[in-house]
Amino acid sequence: MIQVHVEVDPPFQHRVDVQDLKRVAQHTLEVEQVRDGEVTVVITDVERVQELNRAFRGVDAPTDVLAFPARAATEPDMPPSPEGAAYLGDVIIAFPVAETQAAKYGHTVQEELRLLVVHGVLHLLGYDHSTPEEEAVMWERQAQILGRSYVGPGGKRLPQE
Repeated sequence: MIQVHVEVDPPFQHRVDVQDLKRVAQHTLEVEQVRDGEVTVVITDVERVQELNRAFRGVDAPTDVLAFPARAATEPDMPPSPEGAAYLGDVIIAFPVAETQAAKYGHTVQEELRLLVVHGVLHLLGYDHSTPEEEAVMWERQAQILGRSYVGPGGKRLPQE
């Protein structure tokens, strides 16, 4: 069973479709053939994301999304917890950054949040974009999951399938 929890800080609650984000996270896991897993998505402010970025990545700057896998890549076969589904990790999104990016790329904030959820969940599953090859694979997978073209960093547009 796939479980997705979405927590939204009070200042942003009226601007976020929580059910939509749960669906896109579940869809991402299903497409990636994860049959049993639990993920938490947190929509918060820039300050909290920058604090986490500084504490865990050593980067004292805001970012759009952070992903914190619950298990190390060296432990892929770790059994699920006794409570049920294997906990895959947390995806933390800075709402104000998502809002700015949505305006820059010409789509709604909810569409940008969907993209960031997919991006974060893919990171939890081991995808990365540190090399051009990894980036191409991850961006293509995002576009496949979202079912539309995606404009991302640098204005790169991937064709719709």
